[in-house]
Amino acid sequence: MMSLAQAQCEACRADAPHVSEEELATLIKQIPDWNIEVRDGHMELERVFLFRTFRHALAFTNAVGALAEEVGHHPALLTEWGKVTVTWWSHEMKGLHRNDFIMAARTDVAAQAAEGRK
Repeated sequence: MMSLAQAQCEACRADAPHVSEEELATLIKQIPDWNIEVRDGHMELERVFLFRTFRHALAFTNAVGALAEEVGHHPALLTEWGKVTVTWWSHEMKGLHRNDFIMAARTDVAAQAAEGRK
């Protein structure tokens, strides 16, 4: 079975279907460190990553930004000293799409790579 991080993102429009409750239950199990937050009436995926220094946090932020640019799907990124909060949701459709889970999984891979560089 292909990992979620290796899955391909698909083009997402404002009228794209949100993940179903069944899909949500399956997908969230593959990214267990992520939380579902409800903001402005829609669900978002969020995770806080901790780092030893601001420099490490900034490098991770830049790595996530590069991943986002590759697929044209962008998260909210809050970079602080030793901490980065990453929030994924599909802005146009105001909710969660499978792409958000794929990108969360790719963010986890980037975090593992960042751990190896510390």
